[in-house]
Amino acid sequence: VQLQASGGGLVRAGGSLRLSCVASGRTFSSYDMGWFRQAPGKEREFVSAISWSGGSTYYVDSVKGRFTISRDNAKNTVYLQMNSLKPEDTAVYYCAANAQGLWASIGRQDRYNYWGQGTQVTVSS
Repeated sequence: VQLQASGGGLVRAGGSLRLSCVASGRTFSSYDMGWFRQAPGKEREFVSAISWSGGSTYYVDSVKGRFTISRDNAKNTVYLQMNSLKPEDTAVYYCAANAQGLWASIGRQDRYNYWGQGTQVTVSS
């Protein structure tokens, strides 16, 4: 599986961006998908995840109520709608695919088998 993330950019605080991640292959609909981010000088952290069916979602507390994850299995695409952006959201955002089906540990990076290349999100104050 190859993942291609896009949609990053420069936005002012309070603004919005929509990230997309397109997957190759015919097994996308069987993967739980996640978004992670890595800010300068910090470790990569979990942001959000969505189950293979789209029926379950999970968010880190810092983005709850502002970010929404969704997917379109017909288009092999997962999205991250980011609203009310803050300067602390500045990071490289990565999408990842989890083929292990262990939803209870969906926030763990080692549960993900495939990673995209990342897209830069910069939020100015």
